[in-house]
Formats: sequence, structure tokens, C-alpha cells
Amino acid sequence: MASKSDHLLIVVSILEGRHFPKIPRQTLTVQAKFDGEQLFTDPVDHREQPQFCTELAWELDRRTLHQHRLQRTPIKLQCFAVDSTTSQRECVGYIILDLRSITEVKQPPKWFPLLSSKYTKLKPELLLAMVLENDEKQNPEAPKPREAPPRQGKNCSLVAMGKLQLVLNEEEGYHQLGNADSCTDMFVLSVTVACASKLEQLIGQTTRLSTEGTDFFFYYTLFGNDITSEPFQNVVTPSFEPERASVRIRSNEKVLRTYLSQQPNLEIHLCCGSHSLGSAEVSLSTLGLTSTPLSTHQATVEGAFVLHPQGQSKPNPPSVPTDLQPTVGVSVTLRKETAPPQEAGNAHQMVQGAEATDERPLSPVLPPAMAAGPSAGPLAPATLAPRSGSPSPCPPPGGGSPGHRLGGVTNEAVHTESDAESLRGEEEEEEDEEEQLPRTNLLPEACPSTSVAPPAQSNADGDPQGSVSVSAPKVAIPPSAHHYCFSMDLRSVRDLNTGFPVNCTLRYAYQFFGSAAPIMTSPPVEVKRGTEVFLPQSYCAFDFAALPQQLQDTFLRVPLVVEMWHRDVSSRDVLLGTASIQLSHLLTAERRRFMGPAGQQHWRQSHTQRLAVLKTHGSSEKVAELSYVTTLEDLGLVRDKDILVSDSSLSGNPVQPISGGAVAPPAASHGGLTEPRETPEYRAALELEMWKEMQEDLFDDQLKRRELSHMQALAEEWRKRDREREALVKKKEQEYNLLEEQLQKTLAELEKREKNLAHAELETQRLQRELRAEHEFSVREVQNSGRRLREDCEHQVELERAKIRQLEEENARLQQQLLDADSKHKLLQKDFQLFREQQNTRPEVRLQSEVNLLRLEKVELERKLETTTKSKLHYKQQWGRALKELARFKQREQENAMSRLKKQQQELEQMRLRYLAAEEKEAVKTDKNELEDIRNELNKLKQQEAKQPWRGGEAPVSVLLVGAGGESVDDHLSRLLEERDTLLRTGVYTHEDRIISELSRQIQDAMSQRPPSHTSAAH
Repeated sequence: MASKSDHLLIVVSILEGRHFPKIPRQTLTVQAKFDGEQLFTDPVDHREQPQFCTELAWELDRRTLHQHRLQRTPIKLQCFAVDSTTSQRECVGYIILDLRSITEVKQPPKWFPLLSSKYTKLKPELLLAMVLENDEKQNPEAPKPREAPPRQGKNCSLVAMGKLQLVLNEEEGYHQLGNADSCTDMFVLSVTVACASKLEQLIGQTTRLSTEGTDFFFYYTLFGNDITSEPFQNVVTPSFEPERASVRIRSNEKVLRTYLSQQPNLEIHLCCGSHSLGSAEVSLSTLGLTSTPLSTHQATVEGAFVLHPQGQSKPNPPSVPTDLQPTVGVSVTLRKETAPPQEAGNAHQMVQGAEATDERPLSPVLPPAMAAGPSAGPLAPATLAPRSGSPSPCPPPGGGSPGHRLGGVTNEAVHTESDAESLRGEEEEEEDEEEQLPRTNLLPEACPSTSVAPPAQSNADGDPQGSVSVSAPKVAIPPSAHHYCFSMDLRSVRDLNTGFPVNCTLRYAYQFFGSAAPIMTSPPVEVKRGTEVFLPQSYCAFDFAALPQQLQDTFLRVPLVVEMWHRDVSSRDVLLGTASIQLSHLLTAERRRFMGPAGQQHWRQSHTQRLAVLKTHGSSEKVAELSYVTTLEDLGLVRDKDILVSDSSLSGNPVQPISGGAVAPPAASHGGLTEPRETPEYRAALELEMWKEMQEDLFDDQLKRRELSHMQALAEEWRKRDREREALVKKKEQEYNLLEEQLQKTLAELEKREKNLAHAELETQRLQRELRAEHEFSVREVQNSGRRLREDCEHQVELERAKIRQLEEENARLQQQLLDADSKHKLLQKDFQLFREQQNTRPEVRLQSEVNLLRLEKVELERKLETTTKSKLHYKQQWGRALKELARFKQREQENAMSRLKKQQQELEQMRLRYLAAEEKEAVKTDKNELEDIRNELNKLKQQEAKQPWRGGEAPVSVLLVGAGGESVDDHLSRLLEERDTLLRTGVYTHEDRIISELSRQIQDAMSQRPPSHTSAAH
């Protein structure tokens, strides 16, 4: 058995990345390959610094590790970008790790750049750590160590209890965190974007705003759900309604704190169209570090967070004070749902300092008591998830699907739920917790502003409950207005009439419901020809207030237009067609009565229909068929809640005096006087005094109660203002400390710069001296080199002149030689011409010409012969192949003929044998008949011989037969022997066969009838 240290683990820790682009609809995953085995990390968000926090391990022994190191087996890491909508995976780069560099000593993590990266300008990198660990589980006898604490990492998502994940429960409308059996408490995590300031600093001269419009809005992602605020147009004085998004989480406090402490920062973007102008980060991990139990208090993270421009690094610490930077006011609260709502600390005081040129204060943050529930604020535009493939993290404003919980997240400025009945149940539950707010709604179209501010109420001790107000204009609700709830469910799309599959998204808007923002179904669903597809998350409900006559006129006059869009990642969205829904059908539908939570009577009307989606531009061509359900609920008149009555009003009516029956005075005796205390006047005065004393006591008690209540209210207000002053003082102290640190840092930097400047001056003087010395030396060198160059040039000129003189003399000599050679050439040419004339007259010349002709003919014949030989060789090869083919054909034919011949021979042999057998049978039968005839003749002769007397001198007949018939007996015996031998040679018969036995018997009989001399001869 191998020792403990022989089994190893190659552990590669993939911690985090940097320099990645932010792509909202994509995730990153890393694939590791080693020795044919592949391991994957969990997908993480595709952002600038993705947090992987994953360990990948391979098991092997030391011998195998040594072999891999000798063979230089690499560990290849491939980083993939996965599209969450289409699940398409694309490689963005890879890293090759050398196995020889991994040791058993733990080394600090190192940054490795991605090779062949898709993002060439950003140069993304991964932080990796590699180590060899002993595999303890391979030794069963070794004692098991205690469970090690979680590895120290950056926002590591692996804890001792396992990996925590949020699981959405769509039916109940909450996220489950941890084990469902042990984690049963309900918590609410809320994010409120309340105010902003100095936003104009994010818009530079080179910033290119979106062509979709000049609307600005805030956008952030909460647990995978995209949330946008109400759009606004003025960035100098931004005015938008504070909105709060809430997530209901079912867990326990310990698990929830652990999960929140691991979460990355919440990024809040300021967007214009689909472009992000800047972002701020809010830490969610701080909520998990508080020690106060959530059952009694709520955890809050609030303040003004600096918006940093997109693409710029965040200075740490900031070089500019917070008051001079663009900020956004955000409040993040965590509370237990069953606990009574607490005040949001100093949330209502989170107001940014306004500039001198802007006296208007920013909108405060809503505390949870005001924002919770369906009456938490005005009806605001819905939110829209960002479109996949967008180049920036911002979605277009105003789209979305407020008719559901956006994956468990409730935008509480939008009065919608996945189920209308569950919504109203939650409304009634939360009304009991928030009695300080009246239930008010909007009157659409009659009220141009889509917001409402609840009036302040006073409690028994005069303390105003509505201490926090929304910065929005007041709206007066007519007393005859009704509270309506309209809901629409776009169920399915079928009968598609296009030549391609459609990524269907439906969109509509109805301004009468209080919002001009469009509502869109999300995510897009694929619809094909001949199929019916049911639309997910397509339910939307609107709460509004209106006059019945106004509602009827609007529904009869204005239809609800639903647009059908095709979403394509690679191109712009395409409008396929529209369907016009007549809401007047709801007015004529059957009215059904139902009871509210408080026992009040309400009415509901529903209408279901399938409607054709027609092409745009006035065409009557049908694109698809849409199925929808609309419901209108009349919840009665809009009523304010009852105002609490103080104790002083209860004692306003005086207590009636207790008047007893008048006692008749006793009959006075004659001459006797009546006692003064027995008179009715005295008794009335006594009762009046007693009533006065009782009223005084009651009045004193009432004054004491009122004094106590007022003192409590004053003490609470004093404590509240004292806390506010302390918070303000702490804030100012922090700001002053920050400014002091910055000032000290600036002074230190100035001193350092002065020292550096003095050192630089000394260095500059030294360099000047060195440069002057080098300059003088270089001047001297240039002068010396110039002198040397002049001397060299003069010497070279003299040499060149001598060479020219020599060349001129050589040229004259060569010209004389050329003239001599020309004269010699002319003489030789004349001699050659004379020789040629003499040669032409000789017969050898003619013979030579004939020989040349014959040689040419020979060459031509040799060429033809070579061509003929090549063709002959070609034909010979063809003929050889033909002969081989013919031989193969002949061989196959011979084999076939031989097989047929053998078969025929076998058949003939069988026929011959059958024929011989039949012939032998006939011969035997004939022989039997002849033998029978001979016997019969012999018997007749014997009978005749017996009847006739013997004559003298005559021998018996039998002797004569033998003497005369000896020759015939031999012939008969020879024939029998030949027949028997013939039958035996055929192989068909054996000595045991009947016919052979019969022939042997006849042969024996014939041999017995022959004379002895013949018998011996036969033998």
C-alpha cells in the first residue's frame, strides 16, 4: 500500500479577473483541461472584475506526476463567455500552466494574461494560485482532521456549510436561501434610490448621448433582476419620484448574514438611453456584519454615494470632497417581515447639500414604513430589463413588465403582483402596520402629475406621523371617484404567418392608467409556424382612481394597442404587427360580486378573447393570433382612513350629576323645627360640591395624562433631534477628518515635491556641467576627425591620379594590340574564304552533304522507331493486361465448367449406377426365369424317363445331357461369375446383398453339376 504522502492533489485556485468588459446578458466560466479530464467553474457575471473563487483539483500519485513533468503535460485554462438567453458559448482566451512550476509550498497568487484574447484592447487577466496538496482521503487508516475553516479569498462564495444560492419560489413570491426546513423566517431587503446631485459633471464635452432621447434614469441589478427608476430630463436639478425595490427572502438570520457578507457591491448606473454615464457602488456585505438582531431592529446602509464616470478608475481615497462630486442618495435596509416596521434611522435626513445656485433641496429617502405596501407611493412607470447584446449595462427606460414580481423583486412604486388576489391580501395585511398613511390613488388624465403626497396625520399627543414626505405635487381626489384595479394577462400566441421563427415580445401602453411608459413581456419567447406558445411573465395589473363616467368614456373611445416585436441580437428590433383590444367589452361583461378583506362589497368583470395581430401600415394581412384575458375590479369609493381621536376629546362631554330621589321630609311635630342638613337645598349643595370635587379630580388626572403625553412627545422629539445632531456632528467630523487627512497628505506631497525639485536642480546643474564637457570634447573630436579626413582625401586624390595615368598608358597599349589583331583577322578571313572555295569543288564535300542528309533521315527514322517502340510497348502492355484478363476469364470459365462437369459426372454416375442396378435386377430376374424353365424341362424329362422303359444299348438321358451339355454348363458358370464380379465392382452391392448371395448359390449349384475334371479346371 502506498504511503500517505504518495497520493497528491493538484489544486488550481481561480480567484478573480480584471480588465474584462461589462456585458449584462453574459456570464463567464473557466474550463480546465489536464490529462484528458475537464473541470468547470460556476458561471459568474460578465463584469470588470469577475469573482470566480473556485478551486479545481486533480488526483494523482507521485510517479504519475513525475511522468507528466517529464512529458511536460500542460494545464490549459479556457475562459468562455456564455449568453444567458441563447446559451451560446464563445472562447475569449486561454492560459497554459506549466506543471513543473507547481510545488508543495504554497505560493502567493499571480496574475496571468489571457492569450489570444477576444478583448485585445483591455488585455484581461486571471488571478491564479497553484499548489500540490497531500490527498488525505486515500489513507483510510489515517485520522480524519477537523473541518478546516473556509479559505481566505476575495468575496469567496464557498462557505463551510456549502455554497449558498437563492432559489426563486414564483408561486409564493419569495427567494429561498438555505435549507427549507430550518430556514423559515421571512426577511425583506429593500433598495431605495431617493435623490441625486451634481449629475451635470458626468456629461463631458466628448460624451455622446443616446439618440433615443434625452431622458436620464438610474439602473441597477438586484439579485439578477434589472431595476430602473423613473426617467427625468434635467440633470442640473434632477427631480424623480423615490422608488423602492424589495426582495422577500426566506431564510434564517445566520445564513442570511453569511450570504450578504459574501455579496459583491451593488452597482447603480446613471444611464441615458442605453449608455452608462457613471456608476456608484453600495456595499451589501455591511448588512451582514451588523451585530444587532434583525428581529428587533433593521440593518441599514444609507448615504450619498459618489458616481464615478464610466471607464475611469475610482480614486482611493477620493481627491475631491464628496460635496463637490456627483452623488446619488441610496438607502438599503434589511428587516424581518414579521417585526413591526422601524424608522429608517436618519434616512429622512439624507439630503445632499445643494449648491449656491440651487436652493431647491433634493428629495429625501423614503423610510420603509412609507414605502411598504401598495400604497407606498405614486403609480410610477414600470421598469424594463436591458436588451441582450447592448454595449452598455443600461436598459432603455420605461419598458418592462410590472405585472409580475420581476423574479421575486417587488418595485413598490408599481402596484402589481403575479396574482391580483394575493396582492390585495398583502395590502390588507400591511394596512394594519402602516395606519399613519391614507390609501390614496391617482385620477388618470384628470391629474397631469402621476404622484401623490399623503397628508400629515397627528396622533394623540400631537406628533405628526408623516414626518417624511415625497417631493411631488399634491393631487386632490374627487369624493365620487372609485378605486379601480385593471389587470391584463397576455396568455399565448399562435398561427404565426412569417417565413422565419420569431423571438416574440409584446408591448403596449395606456396612459389612462397613470403611466405613459410602455409595458413589455420579458424574456422574449421563440414562436414557430404551426405552434402555440404561452407567454411567461405577461400578467400586469394597474391600481388607479377615476370617475365611473370618465372610465366608461375612455374605454369606449380609446382602444389598447398591443405591438408584436421580433427581437434580434444582431440587428434592430422589428415591429411585426399590432392588435387593437377594445376595452369596452369589459363594460358589457357580467358583473360578479366578491367580498373584500374587511367585508366590503366589490365588483369584478372579466373578458377573454382571441384577437388577430395585423401587419402595420393599414394592411389587413394576419401575422398571428393573440389570446388575452382582461379583468376590471371596482373596489368602491376612494376613502381616507379614520384619524385617531385624542383622549381629551373623549372627556369633552361633562358627566351628568348623580341625582338621587328627593326624600320627603318627615312630618314635623307641632312646634318642632327642621334640621338644616336635612333640607333639599343642603343636599343639592352637597351633591354639587361633590360633583365639583370629582370634576376637579378628573380634570387633574386629564391634565396629568396630557402633560405626561406631551412630555413624552417632547422627550422623544428631543432624543430624535439629539440623534440627528449627533449624526450631523459625526458626519461633519468625518468630513473634517477627511479634509484634514487630505490636507496633510497634500502638505506631505508638497514637501516631497520641494525635496524632489531641489534634488532635480542639483542633478540638472551636474548634467549641465557634464553636457558642456561632453560638448567641448565632441568639438575637439570633430576638428581632429575633420583634419584627418582632409589628409586622407588628399592622399586618396594623389593615388587616384597615379592610377589614371597608368590606365591611360595601358589603354594606349591595348589599342595598338587591337589594331594588330584586326589586321591579322582580315588576313585569316581571306585565307578561310579561299579554303572554303577549294573545299566546295572537291567530291568529299558532296559526300559529306549526303552523309548529313542520311544522318538526318537516320535521326528521323530513329525517332519514328522510338515512337513505334513506345506504342508497341504500350500495346504490348495493353495486350498483356488483356491476356491476363482473358486468362482470368478462361480460368473462371474452366472452374465453372469443371464444377458443372463434376456435377454432371456425379449425376451421370448416379444415373449409371441406378441403370446398372436396374439392369442387374432385370438380368437376375431373367436368369431366375431361365433356371425355372430349365428345372421345369428337367422335371418333364425325368418324368418322361421314368415313364419310358430302357432300351438296350441306349444310355440314360441325364448322362447324355452331361456328356453333351458340358460345354453349356461351363458357359453358364462363366456368365454367372462375370455378372457377380461386375456387380461387385460397381460398389453398389456387397457380398451380403441378396442378389450376390443368390448368384453365389447358383454358381455353387453349377459347379456341383460339372464333372470333376471341369470343376478342377474352374477352380
